[in-house]
Amino acid sequence: MFNCDPIDMHKLFKNLIENAVKYSDFKQKIEVKLYKENKNIVFSVKDYGIGIDISHQERIFERFYRIDKGRLEGGTGLGLAIVKHIVLKYKGKIDLQSKLGQGSVFTVKIPIFNESIFIKNILA
Repeated sequence: MFNCDPIDMHKLFKNLIENAVKYSDFKQKIEVKLYKENKNIVFSVKDYGIGIDISHQERIFERFYRIDKGRLEGGTGLGLAIVKHIVLKYKGKIDLQSKLGQGSVFTVKIPIFNESIFIKNILA
């Protein structure tokens, strides 16, 4: 169990999973994990899509930042900024591992402050 705002967790999950789908080929596998590690809740999304060039990795969590502004698909550039602010709200950390053409892994770690509580409303 984990005391949280279910809307926050829904937004966090939705943004990371939708990005993995959006930037992967149709038949590519996407791995989604949610587990407890030490005193953290860990959520990770791994795709085997287009990846993110190192030159963009520092900025992708900024509001309105889009790597390819010429893409036909819509997008405001807010998704990862929303994720970042949710992670910060819960005093967590987000890590990105990515290489062009090889995909990306986003890993969110949120500390559990009360060991008896773990993922209560997270999937509500």
